[in-house]
Amino acid sequence: RAKKVPAVVTTDGPSGIRIRSCCSLLPNGTALACSWNTDLVTELYTLIGNEMKEKGSDVLLAPGMNIHRSMLCGRNFEYFSEDPVITGKIASAVVKGVQSANVSACPKHFACNNQETNRMNINELIPERALFELYFPGFRACVKAGAATVMSAYNRINGIPCTENRTMLHDL
Repeated sequence: RAKKVPAVVTTDGPSGIRIRSCCSLLPNGTALACSWNTDLVTELYTLIGNEMKEKGSDVLLAPGMNIHRSMLCGRNFEYFSEDPVITGKIASAVVKGVQSANVSACPKHFACNNQETNRMNINELIPERALFELYFPGFRACVKAGAATVMSAYNRINGIPCTENRTMLHDL
């Protein structure tokens, strides 16, 4: 028996949206963060939110967030900075812009997505202080900005899979 739950269309979007052809392309996250211009980022992502609606997407799988910890991280191009404050400010501007168009932003990957290779099995050993001072602030800023969704990471942190870490996903 059908539950009549409407379908949700997600779109990946490290530098614009990836749905169909002929979509806008934006500078990557690092370039946007270098501007330090949250108003500009909000304006750009308002346009992306409107484009999402036009193309039939409900959720933008962005902003991608992590600190630039290793030059070998395959997602650094979409991450904003090695600084958690600028990461939080720019990521929040992305969330506000996208969601002003009545679609959803999905900050990802919470947290410590430090590498692409073996990311489903890696165990990131990170002290609690580093988690709270470096890795979590950007996500906290996005939640405070009203992010409708957050995507967990594939990796483990200190032995616990991010997808199963109740403290991190619910309590924090």
